[in-house]
Amino acid sequence: MNDNNFFSLDRLVEFGLGMGMAQQMVRTMNESMQQMYVPGSIQSMPQPAPQTFYVGIDGQSVGPLNAAELTQLITQRRVTKDTLCWMPGMPAWKPVEQVPAVLKIVALTPPPLNP
Repeated sequence: MNDNNFFSLDRLVEFGLGMGMAQQMVRTMNESMQQMYVPGSIQSMPQPAPQTFYVGIDGQSVGPLNAAELTQLITQRRVTKDTLCWMPGMPAWKPVEQVPAVLKIVALTPPPLNP
């Protein structure tokens, strides 16, 4: 029989061995991927820690305040754009208008109702 023929016995054996090896490789890869642990795939993302704020009112440091408490002070107009503010991680006190986290709260605070 001619060895260059596609249907020769040697070619069919090579093809069968190659298919067997490929199936075994696929099976091994599937088993290892099923046992693989992907961080965060089972648990949901952790909730961010609540931000705490400190503000300077009448020369006194007031805090720690959460966002709701700060919103209340903004509504009462005890905190203005010139009020000094500090958050953990900041190197120094800054005016509220220079602290993006507080500006976000200010933007979300509704204006007072006029009678």
